[in-house]
Amino acid sequence: MTTTFNEGFLWGGATAANQFEGAYDQDGKGLSIQDLMPRGISAPPSEEPTPENLKLVGIDFYNRYAEDIALFAEMGFKTFRFSIAWSRIFPNGDDESPNEEGLAFYDRVLDELEKHGIEPLVTISHYETPLNLARTYNGWTDRRLIGFYERYSKVLFERYGHRVKYWLTFNEINAIIHAPLMAGGILTPKEELSKQELYQAIHHELVASARVTRMAHEMMPGSQVGCMILAMPTYPLTPDPQDVLEALHTEQGNYAFGDIHCRGQYPGYFLRTLREAGVELEITDQDREDLKNTVDFVSFSYYMSVCATADPAKNVKGEGNIMGGMPNPTLEASEWGWQIDPVGLRIVLNDYWDRWQKPLFIVENGLGAKDQLVEADGVKTVEDDYRIAYLDKHLVQVGEAIQDGVDVLGYTTWGCIDLVSASTAQMSKRYGFIYVDRNDDGTGSLERYRKKSFDWYKEVIATNGGSLGS
Repeated sequence: MTTTFNEGFLWGGATAANQFEGAYDQDGKGLSIQDLMPRGISAPPSEEPTPENLKLVGIDFYNRYAEDIALFAEMGFKTFRFSIAWSRIFPNGDDESPNEEGLAFYDRVLDELEKHGIEPLVTISHYETPLNLARTYNGWTDRRLIGFYERYSKVLFERYGHRVKYWLTFNEINAIIHAPLMAGGILTPKEELSKQELYQAIHHELVASARVTRMAHEMMPGSQVGCMILAMPTYPLTPDPQDVLEALHTEQGNYAFGDIHCRGQYPGYFLRTLREAGVELEITDQDREDLKNTVDFVSFSYYMSVCATADPAKNVKGEGNIMGGMPNPTLEASEWGWQIDPVGLRIVLNDYWDRWQKPLFIVENGLGAKDQLVEADGVKTVEDDYRIAYLDKHLVQVGEAIQDGVDVLGYTTWGCIDLVSASTAQMSKRYGFIYVDRNDDGTGSLERYRKKSFDWYKEVIATNGGSLGS
C-alpha cells in the first residue's frame, strides 16, 4: 500500500513491568498486588508470593534489558512503551522517600533507549499497585492514595522529566469496573464491593490522573500526557432500537473515562448512572477544579469488539471477554476467544477522534497465540504467519483511519517480546516478535529467538507502513 503514515509516526512495542521485569525481590523492591496473583484475574490473591507465579521472574528484563532493547532497535523501533513498577520506587507505596536502587534501574533503561535513539513512552501505573496500599488502604477506595500517587509521580518527573516526553497516567483506567483488584488495588472481592466504593475509587483515580497531568505540565514544559483506555467497540446485535440503545449504554461506560480526561467534567449520562445506582460521590470543590486539567492525547488498547442486546435470552458473555459483551456471529476468534475485528480499529479511531479531537495513540494491539519454536537451517524461530496476518490487517485499517483525517501519533504492538499474560498469568499466551524460552511450568532457558514476524515488522517500520497489505 502507499503509506499514509506521518513522517514522525512512532512505531514500536509495549510492555508492563509486572509482566516482564521479574526481579520481584531485588534491590529493595517491595511487593505489588501482581506478586500475589499467580493465576491472573481468574482467582483471588494468595497471601504470599508462590513459585507458580510466573510474574516473579517474568522474562528477566531487569537483568537483560540491554539485550532486549538492542533487539527492539534492530527492528527499528521509534518508541518503546514500558511501565515503572511503583513498588520498585516506593516499596510500600506510602514511604516518605524513594528507593534509589529502583530509580537507578530506570536510569539504565533510559540510557539504553537513548543509545539506540528510541523515544520512551512511560506508563506511571500499570496494574501494579504496591501490595501495602491494597492491604492497608484497600487500594483506590481510599482518598489518601491520591497523595501517594502524586508523590510517586513527582519523583519520576524530577528524575526522568528531562528524558521522557510522553507519559500515561493509568493503564486501561476503565478496566477497574470489571477488574477492581488488578486495576484499582482493591482487595474487597468484586462480588462484595459496593457500587459506592467502586465509583468512589474511580473518582479518586480520575482526580489523581488530572492532578498529575497538571504537575507534568508545570514541571516539564513540552511534555505530553495521555490517558489510557481499554477500547472495545460495541455493536448492536440486531437493528432493534433497544439493542442499539443497549450498545450505546455499553459504549458510554467506556466513553466516560475519556470524556472526563478530555473535557474536564463528569458527563450527564454518567451522572445519571450514578444516581440510578444510588451512588453519591464525595467530590470536593478542589476535585472539580482538578478535573479541568485535561490530557494532551488519548491512548488506548484495542484487541476485540463485542455485541450487545437488550434481550436477556440472547445475552451470553463471550469466552475470554474481560469487559463482558457478546460474541459477534460474523467474526472469527483467537485461541482465547477474543473476536478478531480489524475494521473495528478504524471505527474506534474515527469515533474517538470525532468525539475528543485529541491526537490518538494505539498503545496496545496484538494477537495472543500458542507459538511453536522450530529449527530451520540451524536457526530457531517461530513461523507466526497468523500474527503477521492479524497485525497487517489491523495496521491497514490504521492507515485508512489516517486517510479519514484522524490524527494518530503512533502504534505500539502489545508484548513486542513474549511476556506473562495479565489476564491468565500464562507464558503460553504469546504476543511477541521475539520468542522467550519460558514455559507455563516455569522451566526454560529464557533465551531469545527472533520470530518470522520480527523481520516483517522491521520492514513495516523501515517503509513507514509502505509494505503493509502486500
